[in-house]
Amino acid sequence: MKNRKLKMGMVGGGSDAFIGAIHRRAALMENQVELVCGCFSVDPEISKSSGLSYFLPENRIYSSYQEMFEREMELPEGERMDFVTIVTPNKFHFEPAMMALERGIHVVLDKPMTFSLEEAKLLQQKVEETGLVLALTHVYSGFPAVKEMKARIAAGELGALRRIYVEYPQGWLAQRIELEGGNNAGWRTDPARSGKAGCMGDIGTHAWHLCEYITGLKVEEICAELTTFVPGRPIDDDGTAFMRMEKGAKAVLTASQIAIGEANNINIRIYGEKGGLEWVEENPNILKLKWGNRPEEIIHIGGNTFLGERALWNTRTPAGHPEGFIESFANIYRNFTLTVMSRMKGEEPTTDMLDFPNVYDGVRGMQFIETVVKAGWDDTVKWVKWVE
Repeated sequence: MKNRKLKMGMVGGGSDAFIGAIHRRAALMENQVELVCGCFSVDPEISKSSGLSYFLPENRIYSSYQEMFEREMELPEGERMDFVTIVTPNKFHFEPAMMALERGIHVVLDKPMTFSLEEAKLLQQKVEETGLVLALTHVYSGFPAVKEMKARIAAGELGALRRIYVEYPQGWLAQRIELEGGNNAGWRTDPARSGKAGCMGDIGTHAWHLCEYITGLKVEEICAELTTFVPGRPIDDDGTAFMRMEKGAKAVLTASQIAIGEANNINIRIYGEKGGLEWVEENPNILKLKWGNRPEEIIHIGGNTFLGERALWNTRTPAGHPEGFIESFANIYRNFTLTVMSRMKGEEPTTDMLDFPNVYDGVRGMQFIETVVKAGWDDTVKWVKWVE
């Protein structure tokens, strides 16, 4: 492979989409990727108008993702897309992802990875067969402060972990706005398109992944309660889970989309036998360390030499200049891109490059959904073992 940018295609992410623009900004931030093609909507006219607004030639704007994969494979390597980003409702993750992997194309997927656990396992099997790279955009794992938390816990600064609180409150679904149209609430509250979990699948998976990623501990059992507060909604819009983790740690996870006045207030507190750590995404460059025998410490994330290597690797700005949501997305894309480039050159990626959510995180995310739904709706059980 000659030294060049990676070529990116998209499924979804048109002018009428919610998260597509975030993906494009993040992918292009490091100047290592260029968008070359896409099927940006199930509506061919929207796909075409979106692609033209992204300055793509008409012959690289497709009416269906099936057509895109077929036509792109007719192009020579180095001209066709190297990877595809899929930003569609959950129901439509699996088929384009599998089509890409079958054609030797790397994949970036929004979470949750698939519509069902069975689909997730098939993607895992295909990734293992092909050796291709699949990244999952659990964006909160990309924040430098989160990297610093993970490193300090791994170094034993908190001692043995005891208690984790992770919370993700939103308020945008406090009314049944999915009936109004003109928003992305429709598919997110429709089990036929979102899957069997609503709030817990949409944002509960983010909270779960943040908990496991930072602590390095896996959830083993769950006791949960899921609730649909808004009358007529066919899926959960609020939930709480008690989680038993490896090495005796205990966690409480709450996720809500009916918490009026909240936007995206994801936060996490972790306590060990020696001290505690706290991070709130709305103040992304502040990390609090709490001690029982000395004053609380405030760590300002940025280009500070006292930060760990992994946090610095994922930091772009001098101290005092906050890095946020898009930069965290960009960290996932940058690490994914460097991993793909290394593999294409026949080189082994570094551990820093490999630090992004992958297909195995995707399978565990679907297992989390299966487990929390089983625990949350069945009043006859208390604790449910992790669904494999």
